[in-house]
Formats: sequence, structure tokens, C-alpha cells
Amino acid sequence: MVFCHCGRDAIIQTSWTSKNLGRRFYTCPVQGSNCGFIGWYDQERCQRCVDIIPGLLRGKNKLEVDVQKLGHSNMLLEGKLRESEANSRKLKMYLVISWVCFAIYVMLS
Repeated sequence: MVFCHCGRDAIIQTSWTSKNLGRRFYTCPVQGSNCGFIGWYDQERCQRCVDIIPGLLRGKNKLEVDVQKLGHSNMLLEGKLRESEANSRKLKMYLVISWVCFAIYVMLS
């Protein structure tokens, strides 16, 4: 167990700064306390990781945004498809009615 400076059990959080992106560290569980940073949970990353991880995270975030946009577009297209199917059913019904009316007209003439 790791304790913070005020005697509580320290919690593990993840750093999102560009210098230590993705590194986990110990900190006080009380938000706004004066204990602050206590120490690193994991080892320092190699320079290649420091260079690559931000780009990977940006790519991941962009893909998540793209998936949300595609989901929204998909919902709109599904609505338009349902509307088109309803219009198609109406047109088929009108066609059948017109043929029935035509057949009745021919039979009565």
C-alpha cells in the first residue's frame, strides 16, 4: 500500500500530459488536497513511446468521432429508407387501385 502525505491510501491515476502521456501515478484520493503527486506507479517510458503514443491517441479519438458521425448518418438514412418504403407501398396500392378501376371500366364498356 502507498499512503499519501495526509495518511490516506493513495489512488492510481493516469497522466494525460504530453510528456508523461498514459503513465500512471499515485495521488491523494481527496480532490483539491495539498498532497498532490506522490510518485510514479509504472516505469518511465522510452522516447519512442513518448513520440508515438500521442499520435496513436489522436488517431483513436478521431476514429471515435468518425464512428459517432457515421452512427448519426446511419440513423438519418434508416429514417429516409423507412419513408421511401412507405411511399413505395402507397404507390403500389395506387397502381393496384388504378388497374382495378381500369378493369371495371373495360368490363362496363
